[in-house]
Amino acid sequence: MAGYFLGSIPFGYLIARRAGSGDIRSAGSGNVGATNVARIAGIGAGILTMILDAGKGALAVWIAMLATHHSAAWMVAATLGAILGHVYPVWLAGRGGRGVSTAAGGFLLICWPAVAAAIFIWLVVLAATRYVSLASILAAASLPFLTYILYAPGRAPAHVISMGMALGSLIIILKHQPNVARLITGTESKLNLRHRSSPDEN
Repeated sequence: MAGYFLGSIPFGYLIARRAGSGDIRSAGSGNVGATNVARIAGIGAGILTMILDAGKGALAVWIAMLATHHSAAWMVAATLGAILGHVYPVWLAGRGGRGVSTAAGGFLLICWPAVAAAIFIWLVVLAATRYVSLASILAAASLPFLTYILYAPGRAPAHVISMGMALGSLIIILKHQPNVARLITGTESKLNLRHRSSPDEN
């Protein structure tokens, strides 16, 4: 429950309003995540949103880690709770983000090599295609496999960690369904931070 409420803090929404961009849910893609905030409110606001969204995921896991003496099950539960809080925040009537940054922050404390490798994949795909959504989907899809390989040399991770990583990745991928549809039709917006998007840009 604590993980959910930490994850539900709508940093993107608050930062965009502070920047004078109004309700971020009514602009661009309508997403409260870092990419839409960067497009609408500027790259500085987007970077700050990404850091804070990752931070709330990490904080949820850190609290669970201290409270349960490094229980893998509770750390995974805290991460999933934070992801769900970000994706379906009670304060915004369930209209949250995609959960990518929050998942990265949470899983970083569980298996940082896997998260680092997933971030590398995200950067490579983004550089090659300029599609943030495609980079996020492929990075999320790779995370369970990277965790299995990198969690500990010669030793597979506990089942609860593997299942948690898989579930977290599935949530992220399912939240990208509209992006997948636009990728298929060729209407998905590419990353362009040279200017702020108009209100109707996806």
